[in-house]
Amino acid sequence: MSEREELLAAFLERAGWGTATRSFLQGDASLRRYERLALNGANGVLMDWPAGPDSPSEGTHAAYSKLAHLAEDVRPFVAVGSYLKSLGLRAPDIIASDLEHGFLLLEDFGTADFGGMIDKGTGPAGEVLDDMYRAGLDVLVALQQAGTPGLLSVGDGSTHDVPSFDDGIYRIETAMPLDWYLPVVMGTQASDDLRAEYDAIWTALWPLIEAGPRTLFLRDFHSPNILWQSKGRGLERVGLIDYQDALIGSLAYDPVSFLQDARRDVPVEREEVMRGYYVQAMKNADARFDADEFEAAYAVLGAERALRLMGLWPRLLKRDNKPRYMVHMARTQDYLRRNLAHPALSDLARFVENHFLKDAPAAGQIAETPA
Repeated sequence: MSEREELLAAFLERAGWGTATRSFLQGDASLRRYERLALNGANGVLMDWPAGPDSPSEGTHAAYSKLAHLAEDVRPFVAVGSYLKSLGLRAPDIIASDLEHGFLLLEDFGTADFGGMIDKGTGPAGEVLDDMYRAGLDVLVALQQAGTPGLLSVGDGSTHDVPSFDDGIYRIETAMPLDWYLPVVMGTQASDDLRAEYDAIWTALWPLIEAGPRTLFLRDFHSPNILWQSKGRGLERVGLIDYQDALIGSLAYDPVSFLQDARRDVPVEREEVMRGYYVQAMKNADARFDADEFEAAYAVLGAERALRLMGLWPRLLKRDNKPRYMVHMARTQDYLRRNLAHPALSDLARFVENHFLKDAPAAGQIAETPA
């Protein structure tokens, strides 16, 4: 038994779950791993998260988690979750914790993730899919009406200062298609002149996502991280997980993540209706809400997100030998085209068409090449 497994066993014993049946639930792209626990008819989810950056520093470059303001231990998860619950939102209860070693025993929200419901076209108790989309948007309206939080308490005397979506993150994410999509998909390298042209376009777009009020956004508000709670009422029907990387920034970030889901098709008709629902809900909640300002930020952040993912899928293919993610490429490009239709993105639209989409091979052809 490894030292960490011994620490984990001791944690579960202290929590009264030492004899629980344990089954691997999932790991993700970070150091986190999860298990589902069962004990005397009760269920829980174990989060096992050793503290530290997602990768070692390389030369003068810090680890990606530091550059992108990603959480590096369990404390941000605890702090943000507590804040969400204070707003009446459905974050999991923490049954037991060992913050020093990175163990949390969490309430189990079950298996009704939003992606599965999209596939089935209905919720586990027969809920209408559009009603569930509206419920998700209601959660965002409630979160955004709370404004930006100050220091968040972790509960052990420490605090978490939520980072902002800043120019550093922006540049890292917008560079992804130059670093990975161009060489892997298009078979070419980005010249210095091309990078300068691309960077200048994003510099000009930055004010559009800085405009308007700022809010806490969850950053990964999409189908894998939303678990439907059929027995809940109102906002409590939407179970939230994976919010430890939350940032302060534009109102548009979470709505576009939700309505342009990277892993599930959202037809343009549904996206438009649901975006209209969100806009009206925000107008009802705050007469100062500027719909045109929001629509511009939505398009810019939607394009930024789509292009980042267009770089991520080839990186997972070539660097990490995970070709299955290339199945999302066509969907991602469809979302990108929707966003580029906004008149504020005309320069980016020309660049993308000339350098990323024109004569691009099909995603399946790329996935078939050796990693």
